[in-house]
Amino acid sequence: MKKHKPDNITQEDWDAVESPALSGSFLSGMKPVTMLHPDMPPRVRGPQKAPKKSPVSLRLDESVLSAFRATGHGWQSRVNEVLVEWLKHQKSA
Repeated sequence: MKKHKPDNITQEDWDAVESPALSGSFLSGMKPVTMLHPDMPPRVRGPQKAPKKSPVSLRLDESVLSAFRATGHGWQSRVNEVLVEWLKHQKSA
């Protein structure tokens, strides 16, 4: 499986890193953080600041999808914002 290079890393730096595959013996020796650091408080997500969103499967034109993805991180939220604005105009009509 090919790894995706983040935009903020140069190709030279990306090529310089050699990450060996994780062996079964290495993985079997891993322990949960809570076992190694019992005094560490658990990570708990706080309440959502906005109403819950529902995951959906949606078929979009490739040009629309490419344009939103090209805007970077948060593109799905921007799709939602566009749809919210469209909905506001539909209610007022």
